[in-house]
Amino acid sequence: MNSTQETHRLGIDIGGTFTDIVLIGSDGTVTTQKVPSTPDNYARGIVSGLEPLLPRQIAEVMHGTTVATNTILERKGALTGLITTEGFRDVLEIGRLRYPRLYDLTWEKPPPLVPRRLRREVPERIGANGEVVRPLDVEAARKVIRWLLAQEIQSLAICLINAYANPAHERQLSELVRELAPKLPVSLSCDVLPEIKEYERTSTTVINATLQPIVSQYLRTLSEKLVDTLDSPRLPLYIMQSNGGVMSAAAAADRPIHIIESGPAAGVIASLTLADRTGIPNVLTLDMGGTTAKASLIEDGRVMRSPEYQVGGGVTAGTRLSRGGGYPLRVPAIDIAEVGAGGGSIVRVDKGGALRVGPQSAGAAPGPACYALGGEEPTLTDANLVLGYLNPNYLAGGTLPLNADKAHQVLHDKIAAPINLNLPDAAHGIHRIAVANMARAARAVSLERGRDPREFVLFAFGGDGPLHATELAQSLGMKRILIPPSPGLFSAFGLLFADIAHHSLQTYKRSLTETNVDDLTEVLHRMEVAAQAELAGEGRRYVNPVLQRAVDLRYVGQSSELTLSLDNVDMSDAALSRRLGERFAAEHERTYGHSAPDDPIEVVNLRLTVLIPTSKSEISNSQDSVPIAQAPLQNRRCYFGAEAGWLDVPILSRNALGGKPQKGPLIVEEYDTTILVPPHYTAARDEWGNVVIETR
Repeated sequence: MNSTQETHRLGIDIGGTFTDIVLIGSDGTVTTQKVPSTPDNYARGIVSGLEPLLPRQIAEVMHGTTVATNTILERKGALTGLITTEGFRDVLEIGRLRYPRLYDLTWEKPPPLVPRRLRREVPERIGANGEVVRPLDVEAARKVIRWLLAQEIQSLAICLINAYANPAHERQLSELVRELAPKLPVSLSCDVLPEIKEYERTSTTVINATLQPIVSQYLRTLSEKLVDTLDSPRLPLYIMQSNGGVMSAAAAADRPIHIIESGPAAGVIASLTLADRTGIPNVLTLDMGGTTAKASLIEDGRVMRSPEYQVGGGVTAGTRLSRGGGYPLRVPAIDIAEVGAGGGSIVRVDKGGALRVGPQSAGAAPGPACYALGGEEPTLTDANLVLGYLNPNYLAGGTLPLNADKAHQVLHDKIAAPINLNLPDAAHGIHRIAVANMARAARAVSLERGRDPREFVLFAFGGDGPLHATELAQSLGMKRILIPPSPGLFSAFGLLFADIAHHSLQTYKRSLTETNVDDLTEVLHRMEVAAQAELAGEGRRYVNPVLQRAVDLRYVGQSSELTLSLDNVDMSDAALSRRLGERFAAEHERTYGHSAPDDPIEVVNLRLTVLIPTSKSEISNSQDSVPIAQAPLQNRRCYFGAEAGWLDVPILSRNALGGKPQKGPLIVEEYDTTILVPPHYTAARDEWGNVVIETR
């Protein structure tokens, strides 16, 4: 290609139902494409979406993927073995003895990712202070490794007790594995998570090992497809991390635990960029696609993060009041709560005659019944079509026509008739139940964290977020909603505004009052030097990095910590310990509703995040979208419940909305979403092209 040709940055976000593609040129022009996901081979869907956008010169590719998430949820990870210290074989089984539903006798916790027969012990012992209590029995270790290899394991996790204090025995085991099976992927807990808490460390290491072969193969195949499709042999490929930064594909293949919440994190980063641009400091995000709905919080212009979350349960959530439903993962992540409530969520009547929406989803194949692609189960999308909210001829810019007759028939036969409701009321009930499910996620990141959602602006995006935003805002008492341009592809935009991020952690357990400031500073410096060396090994230039330091604190005797930022803190302050104690007490009061001023506080971990800014382009106001069919601007009858009934609703485009507030009901139809403005709301378009909805 001509080197003088305009270059583009490419964002690819794969969801459970659609794959979103965004190109931003160096002059700020935007090109978008939305195609159905291809779960059997995600690369095939990406290639089909890229074909209409080429030829263009691509400088780099930023990618958000659900591959790691789906691998855990579907229990399709690699066959993994675990080597641990003698006496700790059942750590994964015992866990923390926490259950999300104490009085539900039918609930069963998910099975360990490594079955007991593949969890083997070796004689060794490291003390809590790092001293060698019992040397590693090398011959016994070789015997264990040979036995596991004979079981044809595809990956191996090694997690020895107190390895965070002294990794010598784990390193020794790794060398033994290399002698016997040089190509076997090995995850060491001293590399994956050098932190106290043997259960969380074991769980995190096992998850990494389980994902390694799957994610490595996926990224290798995707990279080859992109090189072939884009005709660029040296194409940088970055993967969105759960913490909102990006990492190289090679680093993601080695540490897949960092990309499990890849897609949802991108939407929050896009929201952070938009919040900064519009001057809105406090934001509650709603990212709703075809499979799930995700919520997160931005407070005072900062993303809320959690040091731990759980995967594989019914709700993906950070450190919340209810835990024990999934596999704990101790990696920094944007604090996102996720529920199975999307456009493809399957609707059913349970044995008690109650309506249920999700968490099962029709996904991209076969999809909702109205897609006419083989789906026979009613979904939320079918209900919204019956209510008149969706244009049967204009979904995805007219590229995906909907079969309204099919939606009416399946909802009548499987939902309305069995519970003796008329069809509109049944469909409206489905819509409201779905919103109630989403509210669980919104409350988890706000009320359960001591934040009042009424003090925040709701940013709604994803293909289905703008359709359900007003109902959700009303249930939370929120007065203002903002729908960004191209909301259905908003997460893909977020990929292009993320920085390269490297996170490191070190256990530093001691009393806060006895913490030596000079020693603490020295440990943080060593962490920075190690991060610099690791980034250099990946070929990353360590130029003008942004360093974010933090500390985990807890009351002595507690089992969970709160993370406090050390940014803008004078590390030479002689009163540092006292000031951190005061901040911790205030945050504990805010988060849990109480504090204990007289109780001793201890330092548990030190955290360091290194951010390396990526090249970013300003988006111009005019968007060069892929040519699509234009929706006819006409009225449509929509149902708003028994009280309002059927109303004649104007259908507008975003550009036709204008800057003056218009009274609802009205619908704004776009290529990638439908915005519903019910009665008692107004909508207007602001100077940045956002649709702003407010109560009246």
